Amino acid sequence: MLFVTAAIALAAEEKNAVTAEEAQAMLMEGNARFASGNVTHPDQSAERREELVSGQHPFAVVVGCSDSRVPPEVLFDQGLGDIFVIRTAGQALDDVAIGSIEYAVEHLSVPLVLVLGHDSCGAVTAAVKGGEVPGHLVSLVDFIKPAVDEARNSSNDSELLNNSIDINIKNIVEELRTSKPILSEKIEKGELKVVGARYHLDSGEVEILE
Repeated sequence: MLFVTAAIALAAEEKNAVTAEEAQAMLMEGNARFASGNVTHPDQSAERREELVSGQHPFAVVVGCSDSRVPPEVLFDQGLGDIFVIRTAGQALDDVAIGSIEYAVEHLSVPLVLVLGHDSCGAVTAAVKGGEVPGHLVSLVDFIKPAVDEARNSSNDSELLNNSIDINIKNIVEELRTSKPILSEKIEKGELKVVGARYHLDSGEVEILE
């Protein structure tokens, strides 16, 4: 029994021993399966649950939107213990969200952070419309507003929402890349990559934003 447990732990460590490029490829391969309707629903067995009792070894962090249409585990065809997910409306960051990302990077040695925005984002739409919003929604609008302001300078009305979504993603990527001390130092050492991506609701495809 001890040998079996050790073998399971070793397998988990080997799965996590991937580069950022390999992790990104694994996500995109999973998304290709999802978009084409050929999902495999990996790592959802009783054996996988037993493997994870002793610890987790996710290969990527996905910072996504809370929107019910964009669950990362589904979009990337991943299972239990595969990806470390942080979700807030509009991918808005605060200290808790960044601390959660730092935990995955520092303590779980995750090599890739993917910031995932999506078409028709309600939080970005609210920021584009402007005006007063109730309750704590103002914190979301305030977070996204710089992206909308930047988009207004280079967009016509028909492009404003889409450009705001993309700029918001890029702003979040930049914030994480320069976040001190943990994330920026990991990037400088070549141990971490942060990329932005956008999910298209109609096709089911994820597009990496360069």
